[in-house]
Amino acid sequence: MIDFTSIHQMLEDSRQADLPLWKNIQLSDCHRQDITPEVSWTKMAAMLEAMTQADESYQEGDRSHSGLVGGDGGRMAAYGQGGNTLCGPLLTDVIAGALRMGECNACMKRIVAAPTAGACGVLPAVLLPYRRHFQAGEEALVQALYVASGFGMVIAARASISGAEGGCQAEIGSAAAMAAPALVHLQGGTPEQMADACAMAVKNLLGLVCDPVGGLVEVPCVKRNVIGAMDAMSAAQMALAGIRSRVPPDQVLDAMAEVGRSLPHTLRETGKGGLAATPFGMEYAPKD
Repeated sequence: MIDFTSIHQMLEDSRQADLPLWKNIQLSDCHRQDITPEVSWTKMAAMLEAMTQADESYQEGDRSHSGLVGGDGGRMAAYGQGGNTLCGPLLTDVIAGALRMGECNACMKRIVAAPTAGACGVLPAVLLPYRRHFQAGEEALVQALYVASGFGMVIAARASISGAEGGCQAEIGSAAAMAAPALVHLQGGTPEQMADACAMAVKNLLGLVCDPVGGLVEVPCVKRNVIGAMDAMSAAQMALAGIRSRVPPDQVLDAMAEVGRSLPHTLRETGKGGLAATPFGMEYAPKD
């Protein structure tokens, strides 16, 4: 049973119940799984811990089986330690974190699908640096994960979180749309601002194709996690500044679903179009 099929419904239900949005989402999770709030919290805290461990287990020398992926997270971290970066300490940390997590996935390490393995770098790339730079505690971060999961649940019900079904907008786009409201929550924003952040994050990546070189979740997937994380940061900041999504959030998700259906099959995870069809990409295409 999916309790929320629209962002409007999710926010309205929380208002009527007079509950913080994260708490109402948690109770929905409890209802769906027939578990107590304590058990639900323990499971979500375990997700945060798994993200943390994946980030800490990163090894710069690791390479994927294809050799296409590895080392970039370390390169970005080293660049950040040199100071005088273009993006500043926080955003450089976010970029490095997204690269690390995407590379961990490509190197077959333990990651958290959020919402998918290919988009696993976006949420931890914004939450873990936020913890370091803003001294946020576990309670706040677990609450933020509930917020992210609630918006992800609506996206999955109303549009898609599958690259094969809706292109990369459904994976990296969905991850950014989950991370943005989580950041708004951490900054004390309103549920309406969380909804606007979600909508703006989706709009920024609407139409993003899924064109993995060689059919592998490596190129351009890892670096698109960086774009998703930066998208989440900018969408959250706009929402916190009082900037609204002119198109209502649920209508944005409906457009996302329609755009996904309109994409040709070559741009939906088949590895037959886009970057996968370039001369470079064809070198890694599976041989018949």
